[in-house]
Amino acid sequence: MPSRKVLIVDDSPTERYFLADLLSKKGYEVITAESGEEAVAKAKQEKPNLVVMDVVMPGQNGFQITRALSRDPDTQAIPVIICSSKGSETDRIWGLRQGARDYLIKPIQPDELLARVADLAA
Repeated sequence: MPSRKVLIVDDSPTERYFLADLLSKKGYEVITAESGEEAVAKAKQEKPNLVVMDVVMPGQNGFQITRALSRDPDTQAIPVIICSSKGSETDRIWGLRQGARDYLIKPIQPDELLARVADLAA
């Protein structure tokens, strides 16, 4: 089975490391980006099977980047899971309206994230 590639987008080095370590131990190929702009470039270049997206970042936020990815013909087929500390129902609905396939609230529960990634990165 070919390796499934996951792009992790988060401005926090600690959060990127935590998520990358969690997913790589489960056999995913992990690439990371620390800004929305870098995320768009890497999504186009690397063609990941899935993007795990933070919302609160300098520059463009995760909602804006999710919308950009979901509207670009080169990246619109790549599912996005938003992982954010913004936990209100309004935030969740807004994230899904921007094109995210799922919305998880930080702190991330490892088993829940792995289950969602397994569902969407197939």
